[in-house]
Amino acid sequence: MTNAEKLALQKHACHIRIGVIESTHSAKCGHPGGSLSIAEVLSFLYFREIRVDPANPAWPERDRLVLSKGHAAPALYSALAERGFFPTEELLTLRHMGSRLQGHPNMNTVPGVDMSTGSLGQGISSACGMALGAKVKGLDDVRVYAIVGDGEIEEGECWEAFMFASHYKLDNLCVFLDLNHLQIDGAIEKVMNSAPQDKKLEAFGFNVLSIDGHDYDQIEAAVEAFHAEKGRPTFIILNTTKGKGVSYMENDADWHGKAPGDADYATAMDELKAALAQLEKEEG
Repeated sequence: MTNAEKLALQKHACHIRIGVIESTHSAKCGHPGGSLSIAEVLSFLYFREIRVDPANPAWPERDRLVLSKGHAAPALYSALAERGFFPTEELLTLRHMGSRLQGHPNMNTVPGVDMSTGSLGQGISSACGMALGAKVKGLDDVRVYAIVGDGEIEEGECWEAFMFASHYKLDNLCVFLDLNHLQIDGAIEKVMNSAPQDKKLEAFGFNVLSIDGHDYDQIEAAVEAFHAEKGRPTFIILNTTKGKGVSYMENDADWHGKAPGDADYATAMDELKAALAQLEKEEG
């Protein structure tokens, strides 16, 4: 990846974060913390990796992305708007009456959403079904990507899905774990410790990689390893910071499910716009 390509992705990630803050502030509710932590992986997937067509969202041979941690919908909506599936102005309608941007993704109303999610644990099961379905239909070029939360994998259904993926050798499935160590009630290590995630997924038959989830070079290398892997699914652990990009939200569980008020909104936007301006300066 060239420096120019990396800068472009960093700008997309910054735009995604701005969309998260603007939409949750407008809604006066939502989940900014775990949305901000996945901006890099979403920007990489939508602007470098997955094959999608905003003009034809239901294209049968597209790649799929399932946001299993559906409460991070503000990040997904922001990424989809940035990619051109719908106008960015629509982000301000998040959770408003009559808006198609509900608090959790709805595949029946929002172009680009491949699965309705929100009941934690169920999205990864759907992703496994999509991956197996692609194999059954002979769609060898179709890949399925899923993003799960570290609090979410406390759900038993996730582990049933992981067992399913390994059993059916779903090498067209790439699962990302957003390991930011915080859920709504606090640290995952105190609420329900799932560590060591890498050893457990290796025991379940996955190709496991652990990376810095905010580093594009590491994300790219991990995804390339997914492409090279044959006969088993891939599990990429993204070591991330909850609330990444907004200083007062970083590593603070209080911002898991709380929207910024007017003063907090102003501070967040000042920081994100300053970060964007710096990227544009580096871009020249």
